[in-house]
Amino acid sequence: MKPDISAPGVEILPAYSPIASPSYYPSDKRQVKYNILFGTSMSCPHVAGIVAYVKSFHPDWSPAALKSAIMTTTKPVKGHYDDLAGEFAYGSGNINPQQAIPPGLVYDITKQDYVQMLCDYGYDTNKIKQITGDNSSCHQASKRSLVKDINYPAMVIPVYKHFNVKIHRTVTNVGFHNSTYKATLIHHNSKIKISVEPKLLSFKSLHEKKSFIVTVVGEAKSNQTVGAGIAETYQHV
Repeated sequence: MKPDISAPGVEILPAYSPIASPSYYPSDKRQVKYNILFGTSMSCPHVAGIVAYVKSFHPDWSPAALKSAIMTTTKPVKGHYDDLAGEFAYGSGNINPQQAIPPGLVYDITKQDYVQMLCDYGYDTNKIKQITGDNSSCHQASKRSLVKDINYPAMVIPVYKHFNVKIHRTVTNVGFHNSTYKATLIHHNSKIKISVEPKLLSFKSLHEKKSFIVTVVGEAKSNQTVGAGIAETYQHV
């Protein structure tokens, strides 16, 4: 399911510690207040600022809802990564702060959802209590395939030689009272068949929830287990 998102991180001019070498060589005794840097360390502050920006419009949204809004409103990435790694290289796309404010639909996740995910991974009650800091525990036996069914914007499945997988998701309407969204396949692999039911999601009120199922059928070249990313989205109509 990672990475989630792409954000500005190349040739960024940030503040720089005057006691650190600007070239990373111990023999370099220069001192600078600013430096040109790149990497995820430069991208993270951009994302953190955008999260605060979106939250200023929606102070009651959960962290999962904020993350969903950011992931589902990105700008598509085009480049040499498309044929090699695709979404596994750049996540859902380039971050787009203005579009993240009115995402239309969000994939929300509760605390118990995360607890159940840990249960699916095999964490026992003691480990879960250490993580949550309270008396949270597994309320039901594990029936899900690790993180596949957590209500997350990204959809990733384990791929074997022959696979037929169903992915359940629930979205919350944060757009307009009366609105309809249509499922659209935005990236397709001819070796994989993807279908969505229902094709249309119609909402009559804000904060109304609707569920859908994505079915993925296909074959891999070998029995080796790999990950497959799915690019499918509901668009407002």
